Amino acid sequence: MKIVVNHLTRMLSGYICVAGVDVATRQHVRPMSKTNLRPNLLAEHGGPFAMAAVVDLGPVKSKAVRPEVEDRLFDPARARIVKTLEHGRFWNMLTQIAEPKLTTLFGEELRPVGTASCAVDVDTGQASLGCLLPEGPAELYVRKRSGRPPQVRMRLTDGTFDVDVGVADLRLYGTDHKTPDLGLVDVVAEQLGSGRATVLSVGLTRPYAPTPEQQPVHWLQVNNIHFEAR
Repeated sequence: MKIVVNHLTRMLSGYICVAGVDVATRQHVRPMSKTNLRPNLLAEHGGPFAMAAVVDLGPVKSKAVRPEVEDRLFDPARARIVKTLEHGRFWNMLTQIAEPKLTTLFGEELRPVGTASCAVDVDTGQASLGCLLPEGPAELYVRKRSGRPPQVRMRLTDGTFDVDVGVADLRLYGTDHKTPDLGLVDVVAEQLGSGRATVLSVGLTRPYAPTPEQQPVHWLQVNNIHFEAR
């Protein structure tokens, strides 16, 4: 199976998450190993994964469970980078698969949670990955957190959901994948505010509950920010 990488995110300390679009079907695929993926699989460290890279995963096995219908088991040792799409072709692919509504991507089970987030319950939803055409400029900022590293976040709307969600874009963090690159965040925030054409790679987290009193759910997050070339 060959995919074009369009989701590249930080995960737990020392791990990354990768996903892309199946070249044959135009459906999202999340390659998974028997253990979490490590940063040595990034192209910058000699691995196969980079944004816009066409990667041959080798044989895959479906591990699909709603909403994570994209999960595919693969052998990282067999994954190979084939080429990298030039930006125009990559942008065209993103705009062809992007949708303006979150429920079109994730299903009608997506519901508001609190005043500024949304999620789907465990074992519901039609997908956990997608590309969104946001309605109007989104706002990128950094939130300070007591006892934890700052977090990059985004306020955005699709015209139905007005949310304030975490941004896991690997490129917006330093080499430790924990500390936001404040200078780059400012640059991207300015581009968003200028109204530049944008596609957001979005996803649903693995299920978790912020407090013991809450039931675990799959929360919306922004995985990556893509701009049209100038």
